[in-house]
Amino acid sequence: MTNHTTSQNIVKDAFQSLVETARQSATKGPAPVHLWNPPFCGNLDMRIGRDGTWYYMGTPIGRKPLVKLFASILRKDGDRYFLVTPVEKVGITVDDAPFVAVDFEVAGQGQNREITFVTNVDDIVIAGPDHPIRLAHDPETGAPSPYVLVRANLEALIDRKSFYRLVDIGEHHATDDGTSWFGVWSGGVFFPFVRSDEIGV
Repeated sequence: MTNHTTSQNIVKDAFQSLVETARQSATKGPAPVHLWNPPFCGNLDMRIGRDGTWYYMGTPIGRKPLVKLFASILRKDGDRYFLVTPVEKVGITVDDAPFVAVDFEVAGQGQNREITFVTNVDDIVIAGPDHPIRLAHDPETGAPSPYVLVRANLEALIDRKSFYRLVDIGEHHATDDGTSWFGVWSGGVFFPFVRSDEIGV
């Protein structure tokens, strides 16, 4: 057996071990990863693309139940992302945000509005104090990238079609310092996108 084959088998075994441990630790919804402090076991050749696709050794993971399982044990410590079980912690790469908000529903209007997002891994969150929306801009192109917080340090990139819909329901609101902003209300919180005077209002 070649060293290359041996290495492949070791990686495969590590992957299968992680899957089995994650399944054993699975609960309904995200696992309590914040309570677990296992030893760091190194980095896994796993990546989450900007579009929310999960890759293992360069190949897309096509089984959504498996992706959802991994998503349930994802944790962010500082600027790094890890898959965490009670017995192991492995690092993975995330191109942008780990999740993508692919749709939303709206109930109510103005300050009484609630915007409920659904992600690519079926998380459901209502934007508000616990799940804020933020808008970042590419430092080179200036293109906007909107995000909503899903859970502890883990955000979802709001996809383009959903962001356009948010803009459609946006409104202007004066903040405490008297500056008028264009943004959206949800959960009793106003989330500013851009100053009103920057869009000619």
